[in-house]
Amino acid sequence: IASFAPGAPEPSVPDGRIHHWAGAVFIPGVTLDHVLKYLNQRAGRESDAFDDVLSSRLISRDGDRLRVYMKLRRESVITVTYNTEHDVLYRRINDTRASSRSVATKIAELEGAGTPQEREKPVGNDHGFLWRLNAYWRYEQVKGGVLIECESVSLSRGVPVLLRPFVTGTVERIARESLQKTLVSLRTELAKSRPVAARRAQAELADGYGSR
Repeated sequence: IASFAPGAPEPSVPDGRIHHWAGAVFIPGVTLDHVLKYLNQRAGRESDAFDDVLSSRLISRDGDRLRVYMKLRRESVITVTYNTEHDVLYRRINDTRASSRSVATKIAELEGAGTPQEREKPVGNDHGFLWRLNAYWRYEQVKGGVLIECESVSLSRGVPVLLRPFVTGTVERIARESLQKTLVSLRTELAKSRPVAARRAQAELADGYGSR
């Protein structure tokens, strides 16, 4: 989806451009409870699972609300690295559905990333590829597993008319590929977690019988 809503015209943003993409993955053999527990336990350890997260840590936790730091790398024709902080809120809707929302509260592009000279660029003196980033997640228990959907909405700086043929496609591609990588990595990690969940369930069942 490259517009505010399917079939709707793109909203006008002075000196900016909205990038709106949506995707979904199906995770077979897991439950909604397992998915939510996994995501909460792994908060702050995103760098272990996602290739474009170079480092991460949990800043704070208050019930279903989390604050997470992530050092993000975005690659296409050029590579750009950011220090980011995210406010994440989970909501359980009912036995089969849940949602979460992630809002980036800090996005700082880095100069000299990975070197001793690494520093955050002043706001307004960066490439402007990523100014804002929100993600809206939906989780649903369905027959055979869990369906996970994500809508990613990001804001980039407006591109001068003469550069649009060269730059606009790159920025759109970065936004689309970032969501795709996130969903694929999440599916891989949750699929790997299934045997662990199954072994724990079997052990708990065995313990339950043994205590009778």
